[in-house]
Formats: sequence, C-alpha cells, structure tokens
Amino acid sequence: MLKVTSLPSDDKMCGWYHTSPSRTPRPGHTGETHARWAVVGAGFTGLAAARQLALNFPDDDIVLVDAQEVGFGTSGRNAGFAIDLPHDIGADDYIGDIPTAKTTLKLNLLGQTILRDLVDEHGIDCHMTASGKYQAAVEDRGVAVLDAYRRGLDKLGQQYEVIEGAALPEHIGTSFYRKALFTPGTVLVQPSALVKGLADCLPPNVTLYEGTAITDVEYGEKIVLAHRHGRITADQLVLANNAFGMRFGFLERTMLPVFLYASLTRPLTNAEQAQLGGKPFWGVIPADPFGSTLRRTHDNRILVRNSFSFNPDGRPKTSYLSRFADRHRLSFERRFPMLPEVEFDYTWSGSLALAQNHKGFFGQLAPNVYGALCCNGLGITRGTVTGTLLADWLANRRTAQRGELIDFLLATSGPNKAPPEPFLSMGVNATLWWGQRKAGLES
Repeated sequence: MLKVTSLPSDDKMCGWYHTSPSRTPRPGHTGETHARWAVVGAGFTGLAAARQLALNFPDDDIVLVDAQEVGFGTSGRNAGFAIDLPHDIGADDYIGDIPTAKTTLKLNLLGQTILRDLVDEHGIDCHMTASGKYQAAVEDRGVAVLDAYRRGLDKLGQQYEVIEGAALPEHIGTSFYRKALFTPGTVLVQPSALVKGLADCLPPNVTLYEGTAITDVEYGEKIVLAHRHGRITADQLVLANNAFGMRFGFLERTMLPVFLYASLTRPLTNAEQAQLGGKPFWGVIPADPFGSTLRRTHDNRILVRNSFSFNPDGRPKTSYLSRFADRHRLSFERRFPMLPEVEFDYTWSGSLALAQNHKGFFGQLAPNVYGALCCNGLGITRGTVTGTLLADWLANRRTAQRGELIDFLLATSGPNKAPPEPFLSMGVNATLWWGQRKAGLES
C-alpha cells in the first residue's frame, strides 16, 4: 500500500469557521465499508463531485471522506470571493487569449449558478450577496495593473466602472486608495458557512465521514483507503483534495502549497460604523497579487488578508501567525485610521494549490482513479464547477454547454513539473519574498 506521508492539520482560529452557524459534524468512519464511489476531500470540489455523482448514479453508494471537520479546512478559509471574470496574471492585460478567457468565464459563471441554485433551494445561511468586487491600487504599479486589466476587459466585452480615489470612501469607507476598478459579477459569501451548508444537504446516497484521515492507499481493480479505524473499498476513486493529491501518488512536484494569512476584527460598534461610512457589505482585492484583500462582512467585521509562506508538506506553521498578525495590524491602520480601537478577534492561515503555469488537472489519473485538482486560488467557483463536470464526464452526461466545458478541461495540459528540492523551496521562497517586498503600500 502507498503510505500517505502528510495529513491536513489546520490551525484553530479560523474566523470564518467560528462565526458561521454551528453544526454537528458527521461521525468518522469505522470498520469495513464497500462503495461504488469514494471521494476524498469535502471542500467545494469534493462536495460538488459527490453531489453530482449521486444525482447521476442514484442507485450507487457514494462515500465522501474528509480528514477534518467540514468548513474547518481550506474551503472555509479563503476570502469568500466567488469570482466570475478570468484573471490571468501571466498575461500583460490579465485576460490573455480571448477564446480561452471566454471559456474560463463560462466555467466561472456556471460555478456561480450551481452554488446560487443550491443556496436558494436549501436555504443555506451563508450571506451570499451579488455585490461585485473592487480591485484597488495605491501605487503607480498598481494603477498600471488596473489600466491593463481594463483594456483586457474591453477586449472581452465585460462591464466595469473606474472609481477615482476621491469617490472611494462612499463605497468602502477608506480614502487610502488612488483608484479602483469595480466589476459587478463577483458574488461574496461567508465561505465556511457555505461549505457547512452544502455538506448538510447532500443527496441521501452520499455518506459523509468527517475526521477520517486516509493514511494508506492501495490501487488496483478495487481502491482501498485505509485509516486508523477501518478501511473503505471502492470501485472508483475521485481525488478532490488539491495539493494533498500529490500525497496519494499523483502529479508529484506540480502543485505548490502556498499559505495565505488573514485576520478578522471584532464587530464594529454603531459609532464605528458611522465613522467608517461606505457601503455595509463589500470586498476589495489588490491590484498587486501580493497586496491586501479586504472584506466588510454581514456582521460588520473587517477582514484583512495578506502575507504568504511556502509550506511544502501542505501543513500550516502556527509560529507564523503572530508575525503576520502584526502585518495585518499595520495594513489595517493604514487603511482605517478612523478605527484605532478595533482589535482582531481571529488570525488564521489557509492554503492555495498553485501551479507554475496556473493550470489545474481534470480527468483520469490512473485506472479507476480520477481527479479535479489544483484550483490556483479560485476554489469557490472553479472547485464547484470542475467537481460537477468531472461527475458528469464520468456518467457520460453531456449537454451542449457542459460538453464544451468538459472538452476544454480535458484538453488542458495540467500543472507543470516544478524543480526538485532544495531548488524548489529556494525559488518559491525568493519569489514570495520579492513579491511581498515589491508590493509596497499595496500590502
């Protein structure tokens, strides 16, 4: 059997998790279980794959396992932006090849639609709001990025609004930024609440096991997933565990586990809300990829997200939290000097699975083994749509629209191979250090 050498173990103070509705986790797996399908990873991708497999194969049993509690792991730790537009940081105008960008837009919009329909159908309390997003800049480099992206959006035929700095306080309260590009199609969510809600409305032929970390895998005619308290034997395996897919023996040295750090304030008082001004609910992403992401939440907290680390084993380093909380405090004070008494309630980390060529994997990994892996920081929409389409492909269900998207994903080259250690860590850490240093006031 293949030994799984690293298991998820996220830090304890994710603000999204602690401020989302509580739920009773499903029991962990024990004993021996046989199923037609097993899905590993109950984040956005795994939940979507398990749900669609259940709908496509209503007579089959689907087992969905997660090493941690649903909503506590990676999918519940992002900034909560379900983004519609492509944003190719490798292209001069951040759009790149127009046919590819148009298909990417279709993928993201389908991911949004799937989630919106599920939230509406099941009444999931995740504060989903079609509020758009602001991409904001304060330095010349950042303003140049906004101008380049605007030109790309023109070529793609997408709506946007340019907002100069003097008008921004009416939108986001702060006068820190010089310019912003507002695009209306982004949907904001409370990510942990959304993941929890999706898990609690799975079809009846899906059995979810939480707190079940797979430690050994045997591949063959049957797939055997072993853990401390039992074994799951499946005819077919779907991997939806992002960078941890490498620990299952696939796509080795292709996905980079990069961690981002976030802090969430206490709720603002009525007086502080009046002092801040602006809209009651908004999201800001930075013009510079190494800058700060901001959210004002439904319960009047402020989220600050910045700072990166490369953790090759896919596990967080809790020693980084206090250091990066200090950076969050500095970023907060620069942007919100009118809120000097507002402290952070929570600071946490969350991982991204990134590829050097910004591509993900979709399709067959080995006989009886399939995967939708490497979301490159777009897990909410991309994870949802790729998990759904993978299950449709496995069932040979192809509508005209979904067939086009499945073919596009299957034709993608996938994440490219990274250099071996120690050169990999040296290169990634140098890139992260230089990027954060170069970001300047955008961070």
